[in-house]
Amino acid sequence: MEADTPVFFFAYVLIFFVAILFRYFVAAGFFYYYYYVLKKEEFRERRLSRRPPKKAQLKKEVIWSIKSSVIFAFFGAVLYWLWQRDLTAIYLDITKYPLWYLPVSLVIILLLHETYYYWIHRWMHFPGIFRKVHKVHHDSHTPTPWTAFSFHPWESLLEAIILPVLLLFIPVSVYVLGLYLVIMTVSSVVNHLDIEIYPPGFQKTKFGKLFIGATHHHYHHKEYLTNYGLYFTFWDKWMSTESKKME
Repeated sequence: MEADTPVFFFAYVLIFFVAILFRYFVAAGFFYYYYYVLKKEEFRERRLSRRPPKKAQLKKEVIWSIKSSVIFAFFGAVLYWLWQRDLTAIYLDITKYPLWYLPVSLVIILLLHETYYYWIHRWMHFPGIFRKVHKVHHDSHTPTPWTAFSFHPWESLLEAIILPVLLLFIPVSVYVLGLYLVIMTVSSVVNHLDIEIYPPGFQKTKFGKLFIGATHHHYHHKEYLTNYGLYFTFWDKWMSTESKKME
């Protein structure tokens, strides 16, 4: 059987689906267990939302996240298929470019993804678009670690398409790509934790204020029209869309 057949592509999708779902359950499960079960009483007073999430919400978040993982897996399989045919800029040999390019490439991908996400996120908050695309995510009025992948399929598609597009043109080591995927997952879980885990001293520094944490994203879920960023706060600051509560 030829490797180009639909059967092989479906196998790629299935492998990526299992890997993505495993990554989601490990990351979300670890933070949920630690902060909401093991250390529940210790962190109760540090929760940003006064209203605890209902069990029905958690169930819906997991179901939507499984659906999102199918879409993420499809695009992962497409990217792998392109990489096999040398149609991407992903490379295996870390000596292909200077070693200093490894962290630089990570920063480039982070900044480009941030820019894409900020503007597409603002677009998703247009009333007509919001109801069809983004409302599912905001049904989690009190975010939890399980909210990290809880998207409507249309939003999942918008989330998934940007990385393969970037990797068609920007050289990135497969090891940097692996690190980026971990950062993307952990960041999403931490931002939806509803408990701020960054030290107050760090958040008050100029460097610390560049990064989005649970507090920053909490106000997005609460106010809807503020704090659109993904990893960094600079677009919100430049476009005056950062919540006044962050001042």
